[in-house]
Amino acid sequence: MTDLPHIAARLFATPLLMARPKLDVILNVLGPRLNGAPLEELPPLPSRDIEITESGIAIIPVTGTLVARSSYLAAASGLMSYSDIGDAIESAATDPRVRGLLLDIDSPGGEVGGLFDLADRIIAIREQTGKPIWAVANEAALSAAYAIACAGDVLIVTQTGEIGSIGVVAVHVDESNADRQAGMAWSFIHAGEKKTDGNPHEPLSAQARADIQADVDQLYERFVSLVAFRRKLTPDAVRATEAAVYRGVLAVQAGLADRVGTLRQAVHDLAEQLNRKPMTRGKAAQPSLIRKEPAMQSDTETEPLPEKEDAQPTIPPAAPSPDPLALAEQKLRAEYAELAGVAAQAGRLGIKIDVAEALSKGIKPDALRNSVLKELAERSDATALVATAPIKPAGESPIVKRAREAASKS
Repeated sequence: MTDLPHIAARLFATPLLMARPKLDVILNVLGPRLNGAPLEELPPLPSRDIEITESGIAIIPVTGTLVARSSYLAAASGLMSYSDIGDAIESAATDPRVRGLLLDIDSPGGEVGGLFDLADRIIAIREQTGKPIWAVANEAALSAAYAIACAGDVLIVTQTGEIGSIGVVAVHVDESNADRQAGMAWSFIHAGEKKTDGNPHEPLSAQARADIQADVDQLYERFVSLVAFRRKLTPDAVRATEAAVYRGVLAVQAGLADRVGTLRQAVHDLAEQLNRKPMTRGKAAQPSLIRKEPAMQSDTETEPLPEKEDAQPTIPPAAPSPDPLALAEQKLRAEYAELAGVAAQAGRLGIKIDVAEALSKGIKPDALRNSVLKELAERSDATALVATAPIKPAGESPIVKRAREAASKS
C-alpha cells in the first residue's frame, strides 16, 4: 500500500462529516500503520453497480466512507467518491428506462470537500428530469451520508437503521512527544505565519486551534441549513440534535426521516406512486408517511412486483362538497391527536405540556416538538421522543369546540 500519506492528509487537521464511532475505528486501525505497521488484506466489497428493476426503479448504492476523489486507493479500500455518486445518479436519471431513483445508503459519512456540491447536483437533477429520487438508510445514513439522503424527496429508514450525526469534526495528532522519544527533532523553514499550522510534529497552537474551530463552525452551519431546508425543520431544531444518532422510529419522531421501511418496500412504494400519477417535470408531491405493508414473500429479496402494462391512472368521480363544520372538526381532531402524542412523549422525559392550551394558542405539532427538543438540548439530554398513544381529553372535546367556533365564523 503506497497511499498512506494521502490517507493521513485526508484524516488529520481537516474537517470531516463522519460519525464518531466510525472515525474511532479508522484511527485505531490506520494509526499504527501510518507509523510503519503493514496493512492486512481487506475483504472484497459488495457490488456497487446500478440495478434497474422491471418497474423502472434505479437502485444506486451509496456505501462506505465518502471522499471527494477515490483514485488514490483501490476499490477494495471501501472509499466512494462524491463525483462517482453524482455521475451514477445523472446516468440513471437520463436513462429512458428509468422512471424513479432510489439511493441505497449504508455509510458513516466522510470528507467535506465535494459534499455540498453533490447535494446541489442531486437537487438539480431531480428538478431537470422530473424523476423522483428517494433514499433509504439501509442501515446507516450518518453525517455526510445523511446530507446526501436529505437531497432526495423521501427518506426511509430501516427498523434498526441509523440516521443523523449532524455535526463536523477535525482531528489533530500531536506526535512531538513520540518524536522526542525517538530522538527526532523537526525544523520547519517556511514563509507565511500559518504555513505550518496543524502539523503533527508540534503541539497545536491556540491560534491554529481557533482557525480550525472557525472552519468547523462554518461548515456546521452549512450542514444545518441544508438539513433544515430539506427536512422542513428549524435550524434550532437541527442544532438541538447535538449530532446525536437516531435509530429507526426515533429518527422519524425527530423529523429526520419520513417513515420506517425496507429497501424492497421502498422500491414497491415508489413504483406504485409512479403508476398512480403520470410523471411530470419538477418536484413531485410527497407520498403518505403512513407505512404500508404490501404482501411480500421475503424481506430479503429485492425483486419488486411487476409493473402492469399500459396502466392508466384512474380518475375518481367528483365528490360532493364537504360540510365546513365536519372539515374543521376533522382537521382539529387530527391536530389534537398529534399534539397529544408529542405531549405524551415529552411526559416520559419529564416535560409537562397542556395539550388543550397548546391547541387554543394555535401551536402546531412541529413547533411543539421543536420546543421539546430544544428544552432537552438545554438540559444536555439527547434522548429522542418515543411514540405513545395519544391521551384522550376529559370533558367536552376542545376539537369540537374549536370546530364549532371556526364554522360559526365562516
